[in-house]
Amino acid sequence: MTSFSLRQVKLRPGEQHREELEIELSALDYGGQRYLPVPEKAPAVLEITRANTGTVFGLAFTVRLHGPCYRCLGDAALELPIEAREYQDEKADDEEMKTEYVVGNELDLSQWARDAIALALPDKILCRPDCAGVCDQCGKNLNDEPHVHEEQHGDPRWAALEALRDES
Repeated sequence: MTSFSLRQVKLRPGEQHREELEIELSALDYGGQRYLPVPEKAPAVLEITRANTGTVFGLAFTVRLHGPCYRCLGDAALELPIEAREYQDEKADDEEMKTEYVVGNELDLSQWARDAIALALPDKILCRPDCAGVCDQCGKNLNDEPHVHEEQHGDPRWAALEALRDES
């Protein structure tokens, strides 16, 4: 877990602190599948800007996730540029105005990065944009073996209705 001590940063309103560091990234479970960040530590840029009423935190990095394709279950890799912002109002009593990533004087960068990655994910992670998926009849990967089945297997539950259709 990577965290940043806010005690080392003493800023007045209008000042900014910028630091390059490495963030430890954890695996992400998405849609029942596990996606691993490669490498596990990503170079990132942290910016802390002091405003009159609070502090603005910025985090930027690029992550590459490896895991199964949504359609064919083959290997998929996804590269995401991440830019996240959080605001901490020190004077407000409202929890909505405070970031959950600051606990005491520590900024939890790993958890913030994980949540930012989850928000940036597409609906489906694919091995390639035109992934054909798997055959619903035999289960073969249609990217490797494109084919169609000539014989149509009807659903036996509809047999009675098909018999009525054939009579008329």
